[in-house]
Amino acid sequence: MSSPAFVPGLELSRRFYAEAVRPLLEEAAPGIPHSAARIGPGSEVLGYDTPRSADHEWGPRLQVFLRPQDVPRHAGRIGHVLSESLPKTFHGWPTHFAPTGETRDIRVMRATDGPVHHRVEITHVSSWFTDTLGFDPTRAITPAHWLAAPTQRLAEVTAGAVFHDGLHTLAPVRAALRWYPHDLWLHVLARQWQRISHEEAFVGRCGEVGDELGSAVVAASLTRHLMRLCLLMDRRYPPYGKWLGSAFAHTTAGAHLTPVLRAALAAGDWHDREHHLATAYETVAGLHNQLGLTDRIDPTTRPYHSRPYRVLHAERFAQALTARVTDRSIRELPLPQP
Repeated sequence: MSSPAFVPGLELSRRFYAEAVRPLLEEAAPGIPHSAARIGPGSEVLGYDTPRSADHEWGPRLQVFLRPQDVPRHAGRIGHVLSESLPKTFHGWPTHFAPTGETRDIRVMRATDGPVHHRVEITHVSSWFTDTLGFDPTRAITPAHWLAAPTQRLAEVTAGAVFHDGLHTLAPVRAALRWYPHDLWLHVLARQWQRISHEEAFVGRCGEVGDELGSAVVAASLTRHLMRLCLLMDRRYPPYGKWLGSAFAHTTAGAHLTPVLRAALAAGDWHDREHHLATAYETVAGLHNQLGLTDRIDPTTRPYHSRPYRVLHAERFAQALTARVTDRSIRELPLPQP
């Protein structure tokens, strides 16, 4: 039996809520306010799902948020009604999720004749966000909270879609998490420039001693740092490695820099590798100047002190950004060490 026509997961979840879940919510807990969304882990949340995604943790699924006091009163009944009354399939896709057999934590869509083991998560906003991020964004968000949260997680909770916000809480929470406060943004950018500073001379140094493999590994690391930096400069949370290239392609610099970075990674010797990376450094440095976050910084590459390696001296950008931080507690946060 062939699979049904692929529908992007967010759209499938939107229809699932409107056509199947919401009517049952009104039956199970009439008059109880709720919000509904598809946020959190999953390629569909970031808009990167394809038919391949349907092989695990993909399908008609969503979160239903209740008021904290309503979770112990109504969540069990809602879950039971959904399990007993949801259709076995929705637009051709099973609504029942079963373990893969390889691990109990990963579930896949399976046909069933019994109750539906659905993926409608019933929770409340503070609990769900605390479990996902490690802090409660309905309360004050501290610099430590921001910096401890992986950017992948921040991307997941601010992307996706809200289908209904009867609690009037999801929109303000997601707005609060949409991007770093200004001083923290400067600090996060400074950290990323500092990472580049630590490694930019090693492409040449490894190559000079005949270690082309080591030079290529360093170039790959620098490419990743530059891609993440471009996303941060565009005020976009960098996703983890699987989707980094997909997200980078949509940045301000993506179309121009993608062939440059691919050439750096494909280069057969360190001189070519260094040449392409230098082009990338100067492009990203120019984008920094366009942001106007600091005074203009010379974007041209130059020798690494007395050594003949072509670098940007990226620490200049880290220092300039740090100098613009007005909050002393953030300005004094350490930058990454080598």
